[in-house]
Amino acid sequence: MIKVVQCWDDGIEDDIRLCEMLREHGAKASFNLNPGTHGDSRGRPWMYKDIKPVRRLAKGELTSVYDGFTIANHTVSHPWPLKITLEEWRGEVVDGRKMLQDIFGQPVDGFVYPFGQRSDDTDRVVREAGHTYARGTGPVCANEPRGFPPADPFRFVPDCHFRDPDLLEKYAAAKAAGNPVFYFWGHSYEMVTEEDWERTRQLIATISADPDSRWEDLPALFPHS
Repeated sequence: MIKVVQCWDDGIEDDIRLCEMLREHGAKASFNLNPGTHGDSRGRPWMYKDIKPVRRLAKGELTSVYDGFTIANHTVSHPWPLKITLEEWRGEVVDGRKMLQDIFGQPVDGFVYPFGQRSDDTDRVVREAGHTYARGTGPVCANEPRGFPPADPFRFVPDCHFRDPDLLEKYAAAKAAGNPVFYFWGHSYEMVTEEDWERTRQLIATISADPDSRWEDLPALFPHS
């Protein structure tokens, strides 16, 4: 039996449709949010690849959209971690966790580095803020360890991105190798066409229907010591 975990970044309006899809198939997921970027309304959009407008959810929508899912800290405002001072970074991490816990009324154990950027100093701040794990962005960080259990729960990356064309092959290989966990990530705004959404639906449905796997919440893999 392999545990499958997934997480999605940035708290944008396409997460509404994604969450409905995940609930339909009984799939667990983590959503990594920047509480300082959510205002009273969805605000002005930015363009993804010059073809799709993307907007953050309004703050008042968050608890209903993500009801039943895990929430993780992605900093207050999504800065480049190594382009701000360490004290500014500390505020982004500590305040982000507190704001999310206040919004959702639940512990926020996980952390995700914006842009996958990190250092020993940024790692230390994340640990001190009370998180139990932190991840990078994925295969682009080829020098970082993958696999579970990770040697360092504050320095690991997923197996792949949800749009990797060979995701299901990697998933099958992980099962064949007896790996305990398979982990993928992404942003829902990367689904631009209806074909993109259907591919993701089929992916979720395939994993959900597999008797040799089960969806898992990330915090369950990193219990408090």
